Amino acid sequence: MTGTNPPTLISVQNLYKRYGRKPVLRGVDLCVAEGQVVALLGANGAGKTTLLRLISGLAKPERGEISLAGVTFRRAGHELRRYIGLVSHAPLLYDNLSAEENLHFFARMYDLQAPTARIESVLRAVDLWPRRRDPVRTYSRGMVQRLAIGRAILHNPPVLLLDEPDTGLDQTSADMLHHLIRQLGAANRAILLSTHNLDRAVEWADSVSLLVGGKIVLQEPTAHLSGAQLRRLYADASDQI
Repeated sequence: MTGTNPPTLISVQNLYKRYGRKPVLRGVDLCVAEGQVVALLGANGAGKTTLLRLISGLAKPERGEISLAGVTFRRAGHELRRYIGLVSHAPLLYDNLSAEENLHFFARMYDLQAPTARIESVLRAVDLWPRRRDPVRTYSRGMVQRLAIGRAILHNPPVLLLDEPDTGLDQTSADMLHHLIRQLGAANRAILLSTHNLDRAVEWADSVSLLVGGKIVLQEPTAHLSGAQLRRLYADASDQI
């Protein structure tokens, strides 16, 4: 009996984007399959956030094609956003509301029917059920990030986009976030995350993609890759541009 490859949930083909006269992305190709976690690497200004915004539908490319589970934005447009969970630099949470109240608010936005059980499931998944009634303003940075991921997965999207989710986290919070990401990535979901931390990229992701000069110049599986090896590959690939 032969196995089958998991379906591709994120497909980016020949993507171009500029702001004014400045080209940011210049022919980016990238695929993320179901059950896969891919780490997007690159220096500040390399275009990581721009790429995530394009995939999430918050911005439009000049050229190229973006498909989610085989359906293009060109064909489906706004409707595809329901299949995406996005965690950006801003957590998009209300500080004065509790975790439970925040998720009930977003459940109404997503038209979730009878959301109470789903909210409990999500809060348990992100390990915030004991603090569910506390205002978000009392949370640590790591707890806010976990709740932001809870918000992003509330409607159970097959695609999860995380823009530098580990920024500013202490080691304990980072470890909890790592466990959560691995757990989510194994649950029939495609995860694309950006990070500056090469050691975490190797530990958290199944493969890494390096964005330099507006193009993906390196794609490597992480199964047999160390942080030191990735740093050498990163430096070599960056020097060739």
